Amino acid sequence: MTTTPPRSIGLVWNLRLLWFTRHWLTVALTVLGVYVALPVIAPTLMKVGATAPAQAIYTAYRPFCHQFGFRTFFLYGEQAVYPLAPAAAVAGVASFESYIAQSPVVAQMRTRQLPQPPFSLLTIPGFYGISVPDDITPTTPLEDRNFVNFQLAASAFVGNPQMGYKMTLCERDIAIYGAMWGFGVVYSRPAIRRRLRPVPLLLYFWLGVLPIAIDGFSQLLGYPPANFWAARETLPVFRVLTGALFGAMTGWLGFTYIEQSMRDAMREVEAKLRAAGIAI
Repeated sequence: MTTTPPRSIGLVWNLRLLWFTRHWLTVALTVLGVYVALPVIAPTLMKVGATAPAQAIYTAYRPFCHQFGFRTFFLYGEQAVYPLAPAAAVAGVASFESYIAQSPVVAQMRTRQLPQPPFSLLTIPGFYGISVPDDITPTTPLEDRNFVNFQLAASAFVGNPQMGYKMTLCERDIAIYGAMWGFGVVYSRPAIRRRLRPVPLLLYFWLGVLPIAIDGFSQLLGYPPANFWAARETLPVFRVLTGALFGAMTGWLGFTYIEQSMRDAMREVEAKLRAAGIAI
């Protein structure tokens, strides 16, 4: 049996590493672009009747996002967003509750069954039973329980011909990753890539982290199990704005630091290859 000399194995890996250090941004943008595109592809597949691949995409993204229908963009329906009643009144659109009251999802929730399609979570007897009150914003322990069940059902609800079909990432997440990808595309321009330095950490905190933290936690801590103050539902525009700021600033921070590391690694590998007499 012929074995590959250790030097040849090392050479192959060094050449692969050199290629990656030179093309890492293209690889990263391709992966990130696919991650951002699939949430749009899934509702499109639902619209044309290709439910099996759509279901696979929804399932694949479930560990990464809550997928609540009332906090997610919909395509091919009467509205792009269906916020809960308090936010819908401010945004001037019909609420999520008003739409699902007309659909089979309510009856399914009341019979302890999660909506189909595209899939259901594991059924725990009695856990998904729910009566939907007129105002589902929780104010009592009973309504807290109902609201949690309501969230679970809204997560599994993909959409229907009237409402359209939801993306696989919520409004805030799609804004985060979309802005990160958009920043990466701008950063890939050679002139910008050579000159741009990492964002100052204080600027990253004030402009990137603080807005999304205030918007997100002020909402989260008003709902069960925290209930620190009266529940509030942030508007879709604030989700998108704070998510986009966080995504763009994180892209600025991450891409520039990775670029510096890749340049250092590239110089080190090039030096090794030159020392070995390898033309690069």
